[in-house]
Amino acid sequence: MISAPVVVGAAVSYLALLFAVAAFADRRAREGRSIIGNAWIYALSLAVYCTAWTYFGSVGRAATTGVWFLPIYLGPMLAMLLAWIVVRKMIRIAHTYRITSIADFIASRYGKSPLVAALVTLITVVGIVPYIALQLKAVSAGYVLLTGAGAAGGGASPAWWQDGTLLVTLALALFTILFGTRHLDSAERHEGMVAAVAFESLVKLLAFLAVGLFVTYGLFDGMADIWARAKAVPELKSLLRLGGEGGAGAFGYAQWFTLTLLSMLSVLLLPRQFQMMVVECVNERHLKRAAWVFPAYLLVINIFVLPLALGGMVLFGQAGANPGADPETFVLSLPLAHGATGLALFAYVGGLSAATGMLIVETIAVSTMVCNDLVMPSLLRLETPKAFSSGAGAGSREDNASRLDSARAGGDLTRLILNIRRAAILAILLLGYLYFQVAGEAYALVSIGLISFAAVAQFAPALFGGMYWRDATRAGALGGLAGGFLVWAYTLMLPSVAKSGWIDDGFLTHGPFGLTALAPERLFGLEGLDNLSHSLFWSLVVNVALYVGLSLWRAPSGREASQALLFVDVFARGHAAGTTGAAAEPVFWRGRARPADLMALASRLLGPEAAHQIFEEHARESGVAVGTDLTADARLVDKVERRLAGAVGSASARVLVAAVAEEEPLSPADVMEILNEASQLRLYALALEEKSRSLEIASAELSAANAQLRTLDELKDDFVSSVTHELRTPLTAIRALSELMLDAPDMEEAQRQEFLAIIVGESERLGRLVNQVLDMAKLESGHGEWHNADVDMRRLVRDAVTATTELVRSRGAQILLDMPEEVPTLRADPDRLTQVMLNLISNAAKFVPATGGRIEVSLERDGDGLAVRVKDNGPGVPTADRDTIFEKFRQGGDALTRPPGTGLGLPISRRIVDHFGGRMWLEQKDGSGACFAFRLPFRPGTDTDEPARPASAQERAALE
Repeated sequence: MISAPVVVGAAVSYLALLFAVAAFADRRAREGRSIIGNAWIYALSLAVYCTAWTYFGSVGRAATTGVWFLPIYLGPMLAMLLAWIVVRKMIRIAHTYRITSIADFIASRYGKSPLVAALVTLITVVGIVPYIALQLKAVSAGYVLLTGAGAAGGGASPAWWQDGTLLVTLALALFTILFGTRHLDSAERHEGMVAAVAFESLVKLLAFLAVGLFVTYGLFDGMADIWARAKAVPELKSLLRLGGEGGAGAFGYAQWFTLTLLSMLSVLLLPRQFQMMVVECVNERHLKRAAWVFPAYLLVINIFVLPLALGGMVLFGQAGANPGADPETFVLSLPLAHGATGLALFAYVGGLSAATGMLIVETIAVSTMVCNDLVMPSLLRLETPKAFSSGAGAGSREDNASRLDSARAGGDLTRLILNIRRAAILAILLLGYLYFQVAGEAYALVSIGLISFAAVAQFAPALFGGMYWRDATRAGALGGLAGGFLVWAYTLMLPSVAKSGWIDDGFLTHGPFGLTALAPERLFGLEGLDNLSHSLFWSLVVNVALYVGLSLWRAPSGREASQALLFVDVFARGHAAGTTGAAAEPVFWRGRARPADLMALASRLLGPEAAHQIFEEHARESGVAVGTDLTADARLVDKVERRLAGAVGSASARVLVAAVAEEEPLSPADVMEILNEASQLRLYALALEEKSRSLEIASAELSAANAQLRTLDELKDDFVSSVTHELRTPLTAIRALSELMLDAPDMEEAQRQEFLAIIVGESERLGRLVNQVLDMAKLESGHGEWHNADVDMRRLVRDAVTATTELVRSRGAQILLDMPEEVPTLRADPDRLTQVMLNLISNAAKFVPATGGRIEVSLERDGDGLAVRVKDNGPGVPTADRDTIFEKFRQGGDALTRPPGTGLGLPISRRIVDHFGGRMWLEQKDGSGACFAFRLPFRPGTDTDEPARPASAQERAALE
């Protein structure tokens, strides 16, 4: 046993740690650095599904039924397969219309009906109280087991103020109030709560796995050892067979299906799951990760359930005075009985974590529903709705102005609503505590949880039907919810109360007034099903029948039809789904309203800052200057109503707005007219967007063309400068020598011949320059002359090297040639390829150093083509020029020191290579000179399998 102060201290320390985590998350949110905008945090927060039921009850169920604990987790795994289809739609609807709870979701779909919202809330409160009692029972049973508080029999029960379970309940109420009711707008994120829930998901997982590893590999020799020892016990052999519950008899397909379906619906419909999965979702794309992380979490946390159950049954036996014989406490009793008190305490903290996570989120969700859908409607009936408008009440202008100023001051009603939620949190937790004291001992943990699961399953037809069926009506939703709830209460809830001893249980067997056909657990003579399957069958049959029948009986009203369109087509409508903005979204409202009334209403419920923000946003969207008089059009009314819906629920927001605005009732024809107008606006918006995009593209193209013109202009200037320089040099020499010969008619013949030779050379240089410019122009215009023939590249390269050998030697350099003895021929223009080779070699000769210059020319086979490389040991191409070296009129190096040239040799060479389907590129490593290479493919039909060998040493030496 562990002393009570140690257990209490551990529990209090853990709750304090949760406080710290939540406070840290809230502080980060205020600083604009949210920690919950993370897919991992979102996925972990969904594990709030794993409550004390998972932690304690699953082991207890496995100890009595074998694998029949699995359907409770198979259902959620199957549900997550539909996450991107169903849950994403729920998230989109909730975020678009600021929906705060599952009651708000269903009521908003059916015309924002306060009656539907109230009925869903009532079902939730009645159905969820047993689930809250389950958590409190688990925490209480664990405390008793660890401390031995219940071991000494006959002792007096502690006073109510000394009840540890009550103290835990009050502590959780305090935590929930502090971090769940800070803001009135429930559509805002509860950052601290989400972070705390994600943290507790990790804690309970680690604690459960720690106990599982201890039992499986500490007390036993692995899972195989547990199975073997369990088979040796006759009472346990049936648990290892896949039969009915406990392994006996035929497999219960109906019950397995019922449990799977029930858990599949519950993971989507439980208020806490809706809160975490839908309301608290920051980004719907997080679903993609949660769709596999959450099922993986469920798989991991259930790995040791059956080993723990069988191991406990083997070690403790199936019954006896030992308190460890209770399978629901094996998680604590197994380590405690074998001296691992620290692990037992850690396991208790894990169970406390599982319970607190559920209680915190559940009470926040349910308290929001109670406040918005039960208390607020009553409050609105007590206070004249017109009191919310700026012209409330009769009296002098001064009285009305004072009343308006008071309304705009805000805070009074905001504080009242927050206090209502806080009181609701405390009341819900105390109701759960009361149920635990009254009926908690009559049922196992799993049985209590299944009662709640069956209750929330009644939401399925109204919620899912409303998301996909346009013709569903408010009458159908009300009839289905009421009928299903009454059948659930009669066939499942009432028998649980009777079995607790509070009412006579004779009607369970004989039926009320002796009518056996109405026996709750054998309704209309239906037998062969367990109590849960029986109740779920009849409740859903009645629910669906009334829902469909009443919906088909009467056509939807205008309000119902408008909401149906917004829900069913949420991905096609609403600015959250498209890019056309809020202006194209249909607003189903017609009437008259005054901006002052709307401002007063928003100020009183949301505060003056939030109210002014609404009007400023509307002014910007309408293109009106902020501060000018606004027209209270349908979009402003809709914007105010949506923001109020985040604070008081859609149904109450609808009543409040209707109190300050004169709304005209809408018929289905009006709804279609508004929808057609919105569709037309959407088309106009799309056309405007298309034109805007076309203008942006045209503008970008003009900008690019302008930039290109500027570049070309710069290149033209460079070209003119370069060509002028190149032309001036030979022309100056020609003119000077000609004048000398003209002024000196008696010049010696030898000198005259020398001058004439120079003049001829410079004239040839001028001709080459002009030819290059003309050649480039022809190539670019596509008018170049090509004379294709079979080309022996080996011979062509050798001839080019031979032709430039004297040029290279005049530079004090040597040229080396490396090529195979035979290569396939190419189909190309030999003169053009010779021009390429001469350009590359002469270009290399310009940049070799004055002494020790070296040019290497190589020809090699490259797959289905030939590659030629011309490499020098000069300074190489500067890094800044490597990307532009093949552009026209570009020359590498400094303009003051680079050799003369036009910058056309490389562009012309590249054009020639490209023409023959090849490519030219620069290969260079810093400090190793420049290497220009080009590759040409073989002509079609050429035999590419001819052998090739390197040139002989004698050949290379001869060329040097």
